[in-house]
Amino acid sequence: MRRVLAVVAGSSLAAALLADDAAPAASAFSAASAGPQLGDCVIFSEGGAGRLLKAPTYWLKGSIAALSRQRWQLDRCPHIGKPAAAHTVADHARLAAAMPCVEPASVSVVDTLPREVEVTRVQVLVAEWETPWSHQHGTTGWLFRGQFLEQTLRKGALIDMDAAWLEGCEGER
Repeated sequence: MRRVLAVVAGSSLAAALLADDAAPAASAFSAASAGPQLGDCVIFSEGGAGRLLKAPTYWLKGSIAALSRQRWQLDRCPHIGKPAAAHTVADHARLAAAMPCVEPASVSVVDTLPREVEVTRVQVLVAEWETPWSHQHGTTGWLFRGQFLEQTLRKGALIDMDAAWLEGCEGER
């Protein structure tokens, strides 16, 4: 009987954790909102993967200093040729420069390429950040050793990026 209760309790706990993990992140730029605005507090984050034991989350926080809407030629994503965990900073920068793009596995979309889409680009005024400093802290991602891709992070610096990569700060403007 104890074993059955332990299994039921464990299953309930796992279901609760999985439900929390599957919930979409709150974003200030949802379909209900008007999109990003000048002065909005925004966060770029990566990491946090895992169900029970979460990997650390690294982030970059700032405010929108400028925004523009651009027409973008949608094309295939570059083929890096190695697993994501083995990507270098240069590989991440190459992929980021091509975004938004379409994975070659999307045959129906790839057949209709190229086509134009509208993207919103923002300049983020950097306020604070937390990045891994060694491979023991986290893998090389877009945030690593005090850098966002190939740009050194410092307070007051402007970083140009796609607005789709950002989330709004909770309760801040």
